[in-house]
Amino acid sequence: MATLADLNLDTDGYLADPKDWSPEIAELFAQELGIELTDRHWQVINYVRQEWEKTGQMPTLRRITKQSGVPTKEIYKLFPKGPYGKIAKLAGLGKPKGCI
Repeated sequence: MATLADLNLDTDGYLADPKDWSPEIAELFAQELGIELTDRHWQVINYVRQEWEKTGQMPTLRRITKQSGVPTKEIYKLFPKGPYGKIAKLAGLGKPKGCI
């Protein structure tokens, strides 16, 4: 299995090319973030990936909470301390604009 060091990352530590993403890469990032991925995490990650494949952009956090089936409070529990950036990283997308 690959390690984070084997991946092509951008300067912020996000996957440089979203097309290189795989569930295994999400698991590597989850380990780095200290998150154990559950079915609910995957529900969010898969929704974000599907939206990105349709539109070429990451959906807003508001859209994720409205359309993924996972409400806002749960999103913040699943992805503590900055869910939007963590979701982007786990979904293999670049650092969202406005994330510190």
